[in-house]
Amino acid sequence: MSSAPRIQIVHGDITTIPADAIVNAANSTLLGGGGVDGAIHRAGGPRILEECRRLRATTLPDGLPAGQAIATTAGELPATWVIHTVGPVHSRTEDRSPVLRAAYTASLGIADELGAATISFPLISSGAYGWPRDDAAHQAVSAIRSARTSVATVQLVAYGEEMVALLRRAVG
Repeated sequence: MSSAPRIQIVHGDITTIPADAIVNAANSTLLGGGGVDGAIHRAGGPRILEECRRLRATTLPDGLPAGQAIATTAGELPATWVIHTVGPVHSRTEDRSPVLRAAYTASLGIADELGAATISFPLISSGAYGWPRDDAAHQAVSAIRSARTSVATVQLVAYGEEMVALLRRAVG
């Protein structure tokens, strides 16, 4: 393992950005959904869903717990693998930030196992799971910077200009 990876902010659609691995902010069923999850399944084609169904039928009958990660093929995406991770739903009464950071570090751990040099992340839990975007960006950057990984480059991919600016502020 080496030191923390270089962080790049990329403006665009995560399903079109080349990387060795693309992280899917999945729901625990692994069977697709809305937001980034749905976009990755649509753009990647049926092979991703087939592998996810196989995982559910074998090693993950109850789904993927929040903070953990697992890889499948990337199908038609410009990557070799999709690393599926589940972020926590934000809570105003319980600090779930360790689980959010674990989603990033678990994904980097899977990337290491796969030998990935570049990985693209969305901002996990910042959509339907309601995590405040400033803090989601802070948690992402903190987790990535504290990780010891062989991944050389992490791309934080943002679809809109506002999110690009927020991520740039978080990276500093």
